[in-house]
Amino acid sequence: MVDKSSRYISNLTRDTYALILAGGKGSRLHELTNWRAKPALYFGGKFRIIDFPLSNCVNSGIRRIGVVTQYKSHSLIRHLVRGWGHFKKELGESVEILPASQRFSESWYEGTADAVFQNIDIIRDELPKYVMILSGDHIYRMDYGQMLAHHVENKAKMTVSCMSVPIQEAAGAFGVMSVDEHYRIHGFEEKPARPTPLPNDPDRCLASMGNYVFDTEFLFDQLLRDAQTSGSERDFGKDIIPAIIKDHDVFAYPFEKSAGGNVYWRDVGTIDSFWEANMEMVAPVPQLNLYDHKWPIWTYQEQLPPAKFVWEEQDRRGEAINSVVSGGCIISGSTLRRSLVFSNVRVHSYGLIEEAVILPDVEIMRHCKLKKVVIDRGCVVPEGTTIGYDHEHDRARGFRVSDKGVVLVTREMLNQPVGGLNPAS
Repeated sequence: MVDKSSRYISNLTRDTYALILAGGKGSRLHELTNWRAKPALYFGGKFRIIDFPLSNCVNSGIRRIGVVTQYKSHSLIRHLVRGWGHFKKELGESVEILPASQRFSESWYEGTADAVFQNIDIIRDELPKYVMILSGDHIYRMDYGQMLAHHVENKAKMTVSCMSVPIQEAAGAFGVMSVDEHYRIHGFEEKPARPTPLPNDPDRCLASMGNYVFDTEFLFDQLLRDAQTSGSERDFGKDIIPAIIKDHDVFAYPFEKSAGGNVYWRDVGTIDSFWEANMEMVAPVPQLNLYDHKWPIWTYQEQLPPAKFVWEEQDRRGEAINSVVSGGCIISGSTLRRSLVFSNVRVHSYGLIEEAVILPDVEIMRHCKLKKVVIDRGCVVPEGTTIGYDHEHDRARGFRVSDKGVVLVTREMLNQPVGGLNPAS
């Protein structure tokens, strides 16, 4: 066994370069990602999705980080510059933005492996002993130092973070692996229609979280081999992992080991999952504790006045019940129930807002009734609007109704111009 003391792990993290893949389109989120990449999407009242893997890196002691961008990256890049641009390169720490730039190809990134290969010279300049490749579009907290220690202990060439999930949830959605009693991977399928179940549980399987640790030179060798392989899709799950598990030591790392007994991981890749994960934050004791000072989630947030609730009359009372309300908001004579409200939202009088996710800079006029909705940034909801009570009527007005009855509203759906307020913000 290797020494897993704090000093040992800190040495490992100092020898590690993290590459966060943040170029995803998030097409299943439909209009929510028309103007922004999925990692730039808002979450939890104050944060963006990209803040979670970045905060995990910093809290784990990994301070050399590259963020690979591609799809509609303006708001993502602006957020990174504002919130994560204070690192000092001369002190051995940095968060660098790596846009798609056709460094080794005439094409844009063709897959996850190609996104890393196209930046191989930048990684090499950092001289890391290990490279950690992270998905930029999941919500979770994880100590990456524990995963690095697991990688070294097993003398692995590659380590894949994994977690047990229901088979019906994994089918067609996640990479699924089979392991032996030591968690050495001997089988891997990318998004199979019928995942291989766990030996001791036929209803669950072992799914990849899209986070990997590589010995650096081994990674470079495999990327070069894959780049020269005709027919490859240049993807870690589809090509790299299946090609190496037979002849090399590739291990799975159970997420539960570094989650402190609180296994929380969400892929907010659909409107329903995005709404559900945000709704989890309004619980009295949410499973993801954003108030934990020992593992803070860092972000950029402009300086705003406190949230304000005004009027106390019989039918005009500003109140929020079982809700999260961010800075800069004014709730004027309306009731919020089980809702999550981002910054600079104005809710005018005589309204009822229930089970709503309201993104920043929204204005909801008087006499509105909204239920089980996601209101995109910058919308002005007209006076007397009712949404979420009659889905056929909602669809007829151009709103998107999800499979589980969440109604998405954007400025375009309200026939409001996107000019003047940057839609990519």
